[in-house]
This record gives sequence, structure tokens and C-alpha cells, in this order.
Amino acid sequence: MAITSSAKKAHRASLRKRVFNIRRKNALTDATKAAKKGIAAGAKETHKLPSEAFSAIDKAAKRGILKANTAARKKARLVASMRRTAAK
Repeated sequence: MAITSSAKKAHRASLRKRVFNIRRKNALTDATKAAKKGIAAGAKETHKLPSEAFSAIDKAAKRGILKANTAARKKARLVASMRRTAAK
């Protein structure tokens, strides 16, 4: 447990930030799942789904929820899955 007042304040701040981080991470997973599902189903609006996922990935990377290389890897794998299904 935090003893000093500054440690208590830092703990309160981390709890507030945690809510935003969880919200952003959930948006990220929802967007990527929707994009993957749409790509696998061969949806006609396949260009819209990855752009929403890319936006969510970029926002998560900007906020520090994902590292930059992790974000780049996720986007690359999403594009690769799009190309694989388009080739079929």
C-alpha cells in the first residue's frame, strides 16, 4: 500500500488512466476482430474494416498501449490476411 501522499496520488492517477487504457484496448480488439471476421467472410466492404482497425491500432500506439513495432506488426498481418483472401 502506498505510504507517502505522492505515492497515494500516483496510485489514484494510475487507476484513472487504467480505465482509459482498458477502453482503448477493448476498442482495438473489437476493431481487429471485426476486420478479421469481415476479411474471412469475404465482405464487399473489406476496405472499410481494415481502415477502422488501422485507426484503432494507431490510436493505441499513440497512447502507449501498444509499442510502435507491435502496432506495425499487427497492421502488416492484417494486410497480409487481406491479400491472402483476395488471391483466393
